Amino acid sequence: MRIIQSKSVANQVEEVLRERIRDATYSPGSRIPSESELSDEFGVSRATVRTVLAKLAVNGLILRRQGNGTFVNARVGELSAHSGNLWDFVYLIESNGFTPSIKTLSIEHRAATEKESIALGIELGEELLSMTRLFYADDKPVILASNVVPVSFVREPIDQIEGNLPIREILQKYCYEEIAFAITDIRSKIAGQEIRSILGNELDHAILELQLSFYSKDNLPLALGLNYFNDAILRLCLVQAWN
Repeated sequence: MRIIQSKSVANQVEEVLRERIRDATYSPGSRIPSESELSDEFGVSRATVRTVLAKLAVNGLILRRQGNGTFVNARVGELSAHSGNLWDFVYLIESNGFTPSIKTLSIEHRAATEKESIALGIELGEELLSMTRLFYADDKPVILASNVVPVSFVREPIDQIEGNLPIREILQKYCYEEIAFAITDIRSKIAGQEIRSILGNELDHAILELQLSFYSKDNLPLALGLNYFNDAILRLCLVQAWN
């Protein structure tokens, strides 16, 4: 296989190897070709292959064993599920054994605050699409989610937006954008009266506040999220690789 020069060589090699791991061409626990074999296959230097493998190792997708070769992490299914779906709240609710549903509380336009304009790389006061939704586990409210997206990204009329979709699908369907990664700030918070009135007045413990920034593969900020999460009902499980 030869690499074409439409994007960086390393990125292209990484995409191919990630796809092979994802579709189990390289199955969990299996040994993958050596640096020299991959270098010959892709027509790139061993240094390029080494850089790509180092990145995959940091992400926990592969394990490099000195003198024995490079192997797909046997727990790659767990890593992919948690890494790619951790903040997909529908998936999270389902993985906890509940039936998910989403209630739209509001969808409107408003001006960006100073903090939002900095985080999204837009002008102060630029118009945002603001959505507030409530996620249910079975019939119990568990996540209060607020998202903002620059209106300039939205390709469809606001009255056509289905608020009962996860943010990933909203960005796909109405902005033609794909989330590549998210940066999350997680804090504990004592629920105020407004949050208690929505998530349940019986809350007598700290809940999680999740501040998320979603990015495209080109590092373009796509959306922000401010979410309140009742972890007394839903369990969060992070899988990380140590190298």
